[in-house]
Amino acid sequence: MPIRASIFLFCLVRITMAQLLAQEEKEKTTALKDLLSRIDLDELMKKDEPPLNFPETLDGFELAFNEHGQLRHIHTGEPFVFNYKEDLHRWNQKRYEALGEIITKYVYELLENDCNLKKEILPVDSTVDEPKSFIYMSEDALTNPEKIMVLIQGSGVVRAGQWARRLIINEDLNSGTQIPFINRAKEEGYGVIVLNPNENSLEVEKVPDSAKKPSPDASDEPAEKRERKEERENKKKKDFYEKYRNPQKEREMEHIPIRENSTPEEHTLYVWDHFISKSLAKNIFIVAHSYGGLSFVNLMIQREAEVKNRIRAVAMTDSVHNVWHQEANKSIRDWLREMSIRNQSQTPPHAGRCSVSMSVLFSCCPFSDDLESRDNTWEHSICT
Repeated sequence: MPIRASIFLFCLVRITMAQLLAQEEKEKTTALKDLLSRIDLDELMKKDEPPLNFPETLDGFELAFNEHGQLRHIHTGEPFVFNYKEDLHRWNQKRYEALGEIITKYVYELLENDCNLKKEILPVDSTVDEPKSFIYMSEDALTNPEKIMVLIQGSGVVRAGQWARRLIINEDLNSGTQIPFINRAKEEGYGVIVLNPNENSLEVEKVPDSAKKPSPDASDEPAEKRERKEERENKKKKDFYEKYRNPQKEREMEHIPIRENSTPEEHTLYVWDHFISKSLAKNIFIVAHSYGGLSFVNLMIQREAEVKNRIRAVAMTDSVHNVWHQEANKSIRDWLREMSIRNQSQTPPHAGRCSVSMSVLFSCCPFSDDLESRDNTWEHSICT
């Protein structure tokens, strides 16, 4: 009997100790949560973050493209440095994006001044006040009786004339832009059309909630009570936004879609209907990269007969299209097998890169009778 009592007491002590430890752990967890709730998340995010004010020109960044098309510091000759300020990733990313916008404008200037392409505004019947996009075309894009080449880029921040912003900044213009393709095509006697599938909306400053008019179907509660309620909700949203998302009080932006060009697929279809299909060229050739391949397959699904009749070949680089997911019919699948070449990354030099020969892209379709005799030196890197 004393042994049983001892065992009982021992178990009771263990249970009590376990309960006390559990309670202690619970209290520690509660205290930790309370501590975290008191930490100024604003300061954690900012870490004494400098203002998000960046130069608007390459000169302001003290950068320039050298004779090899490489972006270099004008004083040191060093490449662009992403981690300009250590441990401030958000600030560095914003700086990189600001530089990217400058690069976009720079490439537009190259297309217009060096490649002699002209800008065509979309939609073609746009009014003065509505959002607009544009494409670039050579002077003979619609009048060349023989052949034109159409370039369709992938998705993301890249705009007309670019394959990959990262390659433009970290490698050179030949690696990241479509300019080598454009120049080669013009040398071969092609008209050129450069699509701009990622220019889908106009970015404008968002109107504050307090400035918006109440909806017609608002509740019948007294106006004063409704105003107080809206004021509280707006303050709550503002406090949340400022504390967790916007420590530097950046402007909130919203996007107004561009009519009939609000997605890459819409844009590709629109340019086909209003430009490509209206060209006099007997032969149309496509170079589509990444999401551009998906947009092209969507175009085929929407305009199958026209595409088959006009397009002679398609070169796809790292295309993300999927004929099964996009529900392409058998005749489209058969046409793609016969009339397209798909170059996929095999053993890229480093992540996200594939080396694509210009001659391979051009020889996928009969660009010229003597193409095979040309040297195979047009190596072009494309970012996935």
